[in-house]
Amino acid sequence: MLDMVARTCRALLKPLCICSGLIALVLSPLLFAKSGVYETPDSFVARHFAGAIPESSFLYPDKALVSKIKSVLGHRYRRFRIRYWLKDERSVWILEEIGKEKPITTGFAVQRNTLKEVKVLIFRESRGWEVRYDSFANQFLDARLTKDMKLSRRIDNITGATLSVRAVTKLARLALLLHNKVTA
Repeated sequence: MLDMVARTCRALLKPLCICSGLIALVLSPLLFAKSGVYETPDSFVARHFAGAIPESSFLYPDKALVSKIKSVLGHRYRRFRIRYWLKDERSVWILEEIGKEKPITTGFAVQRNTLKEVKVLIFRESRGWEVRYDSFANQFLDARLTKDMKLSRRIDNITGATLSVRAVTKLARLALLLHNKVTA
């Protein structure tokens, strides 16, 4: 009798377990994705100029700069002009790079050719969101651009977020390159 009850329970639970597993599989990217807006670009810019925000400027890369940008990113930058804010040797850049499939919007504050803050502002991917944490971004503090267009500091990878790490690291190099251009 107990054996028959056990078989009946197993027979009823099996479809329920399969359905639960499928639901979890379908919903897991939605439940665990950490995409979103962590700070608006306007807020990031305002923080770095203590409310006295300078007028934005635009950098129109010439052929030589386009070539350098391509060597840093591995492709042409998707924008014809690059917007920035500059005051007292401090520049702020809002740049985007594709992680795996979608752009990661990141803010960079650069002073005297050194990174002073890196912050992921908007993250749109379903994975790799760990780059938004301060513990990751703090690795970039005080980094400079070397003569061979690398960062002067080693940036640790994050397992499962390799493409996001690469994207933010490329953008950090780009922000330093652009800062050097506008302050030269």
